[in-house]
Amino acid sequence: MRASEKSLISYIKTSLDGPVQPQAERLAKKLAGEFNGEVLAVLYYGSCLRTGKLEGLILDFYLIVGNYRKAYGSGGLALANRVVPPNVFYREAKVGQAKLRAKIAVLSLEDFLFRTSEACLNVSVWARFSQPSRLIYCRDKKTRAAILEGVTGAHLTMVSAAMPLLGAVKTPKEIWPFALGLTYGAELRSEKKGKGLELYTVNKTYFDAVTPLVLKALGGHALASARANKWRWTKRRLNGKAVSLMRLIKATFTFSGGIDYLVWKIGRSSGITVTLKPWQRRHPLIAGVFLFFQLRLKGAFR
Repeated sequence: MRASEKSLISYIKTSLDGPVQPQAERLAKKLAGEFNGEVLAVLYYGSCLRTGKLEGLILDFYLIVGNYRKAYGSGGLALANRVVPPNVFYREAKVGQAKLRAKIAVLSLEDFLFRTSEACLNVSVWARFSQPSRLIYCRDKKTRAAILEGVTGAHLTMVSAAMPLLGAVKTPKEIWPFALGLTYGAELRSEKKGKGLELYTVNKTYFDAVTPLVLKALGGHALASARANKWRWTKRRLNGKAVSLMRLIKATFTFSGGIDYLVWKIGRSSGITVTLKPWQRRHPLIAGVFLFFQLRLKGAFR
């Protein structure tokens, strides 16, 4: 391992071990006891981590498991998680005097390592974990080393994917809003334009510190594939839109109250509201497809 890589890994390790709200930590440790004892690690990320606010919001967790079939005891859910990862579920729990709500995504350790690497075409996992996150629970040292490898890989993948389109630009304020904007454009996202700059601004201290370490670790690699990069981003967008749609449909089954959550999430991000009809709650799959086209026409998705 080169010294430049050690510096990057050391910084990310410190970030992963950083402080979190006590309620979030207690909830994460409760979640670690689910899925038939197959949870290897719990990662915390997203808006609640960024803002420190929990009330009225939904906390975001990734649960990293060892084996899908053992985790679910169900071939159907295991297959769904393997074919269109991750599976997403909703949880509510009373922590102290507070009632907390959480969205949990389930991914195997093997899938996590692949989906944070440059080999993965789909952007969703490496885009999320190139941003600050916390490793709240981890079963053992071997798992911790693997999670650290994956999160480090997410940073390297994100920057190396964006840099060829930026040429020689190297300032964090130029790299991260652009890179995050590319990944948002490669999924079905309801957030308005400018979200990348907003995320950079909120996490400015982190991005300003980690960027030179990432660039040093990459060396000249970040610009090596410039000619092929535009075509690869085209493929990422095609892949991302299709996979996002499949995940939305799947979430109507796996996510308790999923159709209500999706409408709430889209409305919160885009400002476009929809009132669900009773039949849409009774038939979430049909309603999910109907709502997708309805909201797309209103401009909720990009």
